[in-house]
Amino acid sequence: MERERRVLAFDFGASSGRAILGRFDGSVIRLQEIHRFANEPVQAGGTLYWDVLRLLHEMKTGLLKACQQGPVDSIGIDTWGVDFGLLDSQGVLLENPVHYRDRRTVGILDEAWKLIDRKKLYEITGTQVMEINTAFQLLAVARQRPALLQQAETLLLMPDLLGYFLTGERQTEYSIASTTQLLDAVNRQWSEGIMEGLGLPRRLFTAIKPCPSRLGRLSEEVAAELGVERIPVISVAGHDTQSAMAAVPAQESSFIFLSCGTWSLLGTELPAPLIDDASKRCNMTNEGGAEQRISFLKNISGLWLVQESRRQWRREGQDFSFRQLEELAQEAPQGQCFIDPDNPQFSTAGNIPDRIRCFCQQTGQRVPLTEGEVVRCIDESLALKYRHVLAEVEECLGQKDLGRIHMVGGGIQSRLLCQLTANACQRQVQAGPVEATVLGNIMLQLIAGGDIKNLQEGRSIIARSELLSMFQPQQEEEWQRAYARWKELMKC
Repeated sequence: MERERRVLAFDFGASSGRAILGRFDGSVIRLQEIHRFANEPVQAGGTLYWDVLRLLHEMKTGLLKACQQGPVDSIGIDTWGVDFGLLDSQGVLLENPVHYRDRRTVGILDEAWKLIDRKKLYEITGTQVMEINTAFQLLAVARQRPALLQQAETLLLMPDLLGYFLTGERQTEYSIASTTQLLDAVNRQWSEGIMEGLGLPRRLFTAIKPCPSRLGRLSEEVAAELGVERIPVISVAGHDTQSAMAAVPAQESSFIFLSCGTWSLLGTELPAPLIDDASKRCNMTNEGGAEQRISFLKNISGLWLVQESRRQWRREGQDFSFRQLEELAQEAPQGQCFIDPDNPQFSTAGNIPDRIRCFCQQTGQRVPLTEGEVVRCIDESLALKYRHVLAEVEECLGQKDLGRIHMVGGGIQSRLLCQLTANACQRQVQAGPVEATVLGNIMLQLIAGGDIKNLQEGRSIIARSELLSMFQPQQEEEWQRAYARWKELMKC
């Protein structure tokens, strides 16, 4: 390698965003945080929106800061899934993208099943049915605001929308398309049958491109505004889960991964979709990723429950850090009460601690009163849900033990959650990297640029670039009893 490569990753989570510079010397990847900013939704007129123009401003700020430190070879963008923006025929954004936790999709599945057969929908998409998925959001728009769809010419999912703002190019990256419940999982193209069945206009959807691939360059307008070169923009795995998946430092061919953040996603990697009666019964998803690989996984509500609880306590005048909340949870008694993190009553913003207390009271459990007890309840319940989904994954694959769990993402900063996961699942947990999404984004840019050969080589580079921690399972009998109790309470 003639010189160090410097690539810029924009990583947008559900509560914050970052611009991270990746430096690759041919051996290891080093990260440098350039810019960090909040990504808070905005409630207006009864609708919960993303402040997308503020996010664009923050991207430009991060890009300018990076370029002031030296040349940037390329840019990549990853975000959360399912949400989108609508452009008119002139390419103008019609309104801010609506947040997936907005209430517009509440009850929409009942409407969907009047139009399309649920079994057929799953057989085509292989996607876990969730009312927040793009297909059902669009159905809600068609029912509630048909004039908006009539005005729209193009739909762009969040990473592609932000890429459009930078380049002027309109396309859909494969991994983010696979979050929509509109993609044919086998042929990796839009399903016109599903669109027709739900009454959604085909004209909205652009061509699907594999990842990694080149999107374009910074537009002349953006480059001139910032006073920078027209830097190449790469379509990495636009869905943050798949960027994180690319960075799982697994050397074995079969493994379990757990991407842990605002959402938790647990599953394994396959060469092709797995769609059968077992996967349908377990409501598994087949998500597309880098090099056309499939992540066979399940979405689980994750640390959003802690994040939303923290927001509630802040509204009540108590501003805890996440570290303080973990310390309080560590001190709280074990195994007092459990919830199903995916219960619909916990899915929307609001007073999560109060909802947890109500659930525990209704199910005859000890009611968590303190902040530490609430967080302990959330963490233990997540760990037990991980065990349940792990059993479903291995049932679908017909394998009893896929070995250790590779746990990645911001959630592994909670060593308590890592240990609880090892205990509940009775598996060794390898935790790291924390910045899996950013590393995957950067690694895929380097693959697109020819600096790394492929995903396998990239994972080896990440393994030697990062410090990894091991957690051994403990208290087997206690956790067997806890799991049996959790299943009885959740009627699993």
